[in-house]
Amino acid sequence: QVQLVESGGGLVQVGGSLRLSCAASGRTFSGSAMGWFRQHPGKEREFVAAISRAGGRTYYANSVKGRFAISRDNAQSTVYLQMNSLTPEDTAVYYCAARASIIIVRTAEYYNNWGQGTQVTVSS
Repeated sequence: QVQLVESGGGLVQVGGSLRLSCAASGRTFSGSAMGWFRQHPGKEREFVAAISRAGGRTYYANSVKGRFAISRDNAQSTVYLQMNSLTPEDTAVYYCAARASIIIVRTAEYYNNWGQGTQVTVSS
């Protein structure tokens, strides 16, 4: 079991940057693939990015490719999401999630543990 706590959200202007962090507790962080998802008001949660257990493989949604970067520090049990060139369409609640598997996936239903979310608001 992994407990997850996101931080780093906030209000930023168009074109700005934010770095989200997700601190994990529990003994299985390094054994978990990690993902970031986001949820716009009134919409379903959508995939943003994912990273393999050792960090060697990453996947991104097309909408954020080239602007966002996922990374992890297993020694600190933390996964990050660096978000650059933000647009109003990036406004959402961002969640990190853990999946106790070697396989990284884009589907929310396959993630076992979730954080409480952090709000990101991009103002124009």
